[in-house]
Amino acid sequence: MATSLAGKTAIVTGAGSGINLAFARLLLRNQCNVVFADLALRPEAKEVVDAHASTSSSASRAVFQKTDVRDWQQLEAMFHVAIKEFGGFDIVCPGAGIWEPPFSSFWHPPGSPKSRDSPSSSHYASLEINITHPIRTTQLAIAHFLSIRRSAATSPTTSDPPSNEPLFHIIHVSSIAGQVTPLIAPLYNASKHAVSGFVRTLAPLDAEYGIRVTAVAPGVIDTPMWRENPDKLRLFSDEGGDQWVSADDVAEVMGSLVDGREKVDVVAASASAGGGATGLPSGDSREGWRKVKAEGGLILEVSKGRVRKVEQFMDAGPMGAGNTVSNAKVAYQDIFSMLGSGTWGT
Repeated sequence: MATSLAGKTAIVTGAGSGINLAFARLLLRNQCNVVFADLALRPEAKEVVDAHASTSSSASRAVFQKTDVRDWQQLEAMFHVAIKEFGGFDIVCPGAGIWEPPFSSFWHPPGSPKSRDSPSSSHYASLEINITHPIRTTQLAIAHFLSIRRSAATSPTTSDPPSNEPLFHIIHVSSIAGQVTPLIAPLYNASKHAVSGFVRTLAPLDAEYGIRVTAVAPGVIDTPMWRENPDKLRLFSDEGGDQWVSADDVAEVMGSLVDGREKVDVVAASASAGGGATGLPSGDSREGWRKVKAEGGLILEVSKGRVRKVEQFMDAGPMGAGNTVSNAKVAYQDIFSMLGSGTWGT
């Protein structure tokens, strides 16, 4: 990992577990301070925060800010905490997300027994978390970054940074669900398509303002969101050849998108079609890998031993190990049973 992360500060929502916790750990290892913004910390996350408290001898610090990402005032508060504790921030990751739980699901309409979405509330909680929160967080981050740019432009003692290294990074967590459309989770699929499109829309901010907005699109990741969700876990089948992707592998790719390097490693198109390299790239030029320009709008798919650039047009779609759930037909049958009951949605 490039040393350009040292001395910087990141805000990571959802850092209490899963991919975002793995990313926060990676940042801290590379001497980057982190604000953990989440509703709560799992024990393993609390251990990380405690190990990087202000009283520790660590080269980087971590602070926890309790945050319900549906509440815009709480989103603003996490930015204030970063400024108070660290004097500002350089990296923002609005990574918190949920996989269409029964309490806010298309297949459990508002007012149905399992739903917590009220018919009178005019919103879905899952969309507030998965779409509205990353959009609002990005707005707040851009406003802050622009204010710093303006201040730097008027300061006689501050020079502009090198044009090939952006000042600031906003990295989103999309998904292979932003490319495919399984029936199982319509709201989740829609949210990840939205995140990917949102990231691409903001691509020009990189060249114009030094604000680089990128995303990762993970496959089937070994996290509590999978392991501790029986409805989701039953879709996975060892016998069917399904394979887990490590959250640390995703974090490594996220790190490569925010550490200021000019190019990142991805599987070459020929290798993506089958075969090719195994293992995550480590910066070398092994056969089967190529380098692509690190720039705004870039989305990298992370699967088992593969990092693939997701093209905006004519993309081949997710492929290879770490992108499949062989028991999806079980969930389809449940959905068809509900729809055929004669009472769904009434």
